[in-house]
Amino acid sequence: MFDRTGKVLADRFHHVVKRTPTEVRRALAYVLLNVRKHYRERCRRKPPVVLDGASSGLWFDGWKGREPPPFGRCADADRDCEVAAPHTWLLAKGWRRIGLIDPAEVPGGNR
Repeated sequence: MFDRTGKVLADRFHHVVKRTPTEVRRALAYVLLNVRKHYRERCRRKPPVVLDGASSGLWFDGWKGREPPPFGRCADADRDCEVAAPHTWLLAKGWRRIGLIDPAEVPGGNR
């Protein structure tokens, strides 16, 4: 990489505008719970309900249930919030019409 020129990560990311509450909710669940999907694929069993301690889920206020879900190692509730506030209706409120996100969900599990 050090002596290279041109695009190194040209196809690494793709940009898709989310236009509906359902699309936004699915994207949030994917970002917050993707570690559960990979656990299920790797271990061939239902993942435990322990969220990725390095994720932004620590500051997420859209979890289903009264208690916040348990987080794995690396979680530090005393850290400063590292998440930007939502700036659109869809991201702030719209997706919640579909239902809060259950920490036991596995993204893509119903497809």
